[in-house]
Amino acid sequence: MHERDRELRGHSRRRFIATTAALGVGALAGCTGGDEETETTTEAGTNESVGQIGSGRSPFGDREITGGVSVTEMPDLSGELTLYSGRGQALVGELISFFEEYYDEFTIRPRYNSAAELVNQIQTEGQNSPADVFFSVNAGSLGALKDAGRTQELPSEVLDLVRDEFHDPDGQWTGTSGRARTVPFNTDQFDESGIPDDIMAFPDTEAFRDNIGWAPTYSSFQAFITAMRVLEGEDATREWLRGMQDLGVTEYNDEFLVSQAVADGEIGAGFANHYYIQRILAGRPNAPLSTAFTAGDAGSIFNVAGALVLDSTDDAELASNFVRHLLSAEAQDYFARTTYEYPLVSGVDPIGELPSIDELSPPEGLDLTQLSDLEGTVELLREVGVL
Repeated sequence: MHERDRELRGHSRRRFIATTAALGVGALAGCTGGDEETETTTEAGTNESVGQIGSGRSPFGDREITGGVSVTEMPDLSGELTLYSGRGQALVGELISFFEEYYDEFTIRPRYNSAAELVNQIQTEGQNSPADVFFSVNAGSLGALKDAGRTQELPSEVLDLVRDEFHDPDGQWTGTSGRARTVPFNTDQFDESGIPDDIMAFPDTEAFRDNIGWAPTYSSFQAFITAMRVLEGEDATREWLRGMQDLGVTEYNDEFLVSQAVADGEIGAGFANHYYIQRILAGRPNAPLSTAFTAGDAGSIFNVAGALVLDSTDDAELASNFVRHLLSAEAQDYFARTTYEYPLVSGVDPIGELPSIDELSPPEGLDLTQLSDLEGTVELLREVGVL
């Protein structure tokens, strides 16, 4: 590439960083049902501050990126790429558009749907699928395509950008950002010491009677239950679910609504991915809402959104290089600023008052590929009457 082209693209990169200021949490707040990330509008008067997400002027303070590999140091992208994205356009559309703008000879054809629907579509299309890259909201969907033999190994240049636990051990997919399971709690009702650090203790905690919420149709909740089945066994998981029902758990459509209900004092605690709490606090910094973590169990799993290259792609090199760009310093910063997820590349920190990845306590011995059996989890949830 000519030096002048690099300079122009550097200007384009700076425009991208500035452009993310236009993204507000009204388009980023939640996921509604299933695993499709969609727009959720916050209540009137709560999203003024949140309009600065990604601008470098976040309510949580300015930041400087010192780690990661810049887009300017990655291979050029050229040609046409079809992206099947289980991540919603409201969350990742700006990032995808940036890559097209940055590279003059690169075109992305995105198709947005829930991750589960796209997995089924890829399977139905077989080797005639036009998809080059699958971008998923969870590791389970990535694992499902791997199990079906529809993936190909990513090059070491991609895999080496994240730690081993954040990509498939066989190199068939890589995480691109992370989400920790947490317990949002209302600080007017509880101190952190009042939240059990053992997820299996929740059904026996009387303080949660008619005072705790969950979103059982949400894919991350189902991944959490899948992890419980793996770690505790089917019978213990069934008993836990029935215990929560007996406790009077309240059902919500998504985990943003769970976290919002906690902040509003409708319930005292709930189960949710960490970023919903941070999004609410960005718009309502004085909300009586905080984050608790369990340790070493299904309630503390650290799942990933991620990407893979399909076995049917006509241009594996372009597809792999695109996945590599999702792990660039700029893309990792985008995920932190606009979705409040954990960046997976060393040196790019999360937004908000969160522990670092190294300070979390996920269960030992759980491979994220074991979370692919969502079908068995759905069957169990139906059996006990949760779904």
